[in-house]
Amino acid sequence: MEFVKLTPDNLEQEHICCAISNNKDLQVQSKKTWLRERLDEGLVFLKGDVRGKCFIEYLPAEYAWAPVEADGYMYIDCLWVSGQFKGHGYSNLLLEQCLEDSKKKGKKGLVVLSSKKKAGFLSDPKYLKYKGFETVDTAAPYFELMYLPFGENAERPRFRDTVRDHGDMPEGFALYYTSQCPFTAKYVPLLEDMARKRGADLRTAHIRSREEAQHAPCPFTTFSLFYNGEFITHEILSEKKFEKILTDKGL
Repeated sequence: MEFVKLTPDNLEQEHICCAISNNKDLQVQSKKTWLRERLDEGLVFLKGDVRGKCFIEYLPAEYAWAPVEADGYMYIDCLWVSGQFKGHGYSNLLLEQCLEDSKKKGKKGLVVLSSKKKAGFLSDPKYLKYKGFETVDTAAPYFELMYLPFGENAERPRFRDTVRDHGDMPEGFALYYTSQCPFTAKYVPLLEDMARKRGADLRTAHIRSREEAQHAPCPFTTFSLFYNGEFITHEILSEKKFEKILTDKGL
């Protein structure tokens, strides 16, 4: 398999590998708009030359849309290989490309968001440990910041304090999200409509800047749902799953 690096010139025609085949889909366009604005900040989106989920996305941690302090590191947004492409070593090849690129750029190491156990939308901790990553910080209820330093004396990354202080969070449901994942463009409006029909208080905050993301209340800024200040889930919810949460809360 050959790998293709997204650029401003090929972004429109390239398939961005998620589970959406139509390049003109609202969700795809939302993601591509977000990507286009990040390319000048050093974001790298490297994908297999296929129509499927086989890619890695990373950028300098100073520009990451995540509440982490990891100056000098490269932050991996997503490493996703699935379906027919699993079991061929493509994850290793993509990660090796990221490693080589980061070392050439003089980075201190790699940092990535994971979890205690494998969870959707988060990097697999078992695989990361196999590749030499270790947990450097944690945040409730299950988030883990993992890193792979390139030198023995590399400064250790950490989560920002905003992931632990939720004292000013509004009552009811509070949803924080970005356009980093294409699925939010579709599902957030659906969830807002469901909440209105059920009489549930749902406040949504569309994070539109790196500065906002770096001071977000949850490590996973792509999608994080809270209820009365308590974290509920980072999973991008379907209507059916949100309906169950509403029912569980008596709404």
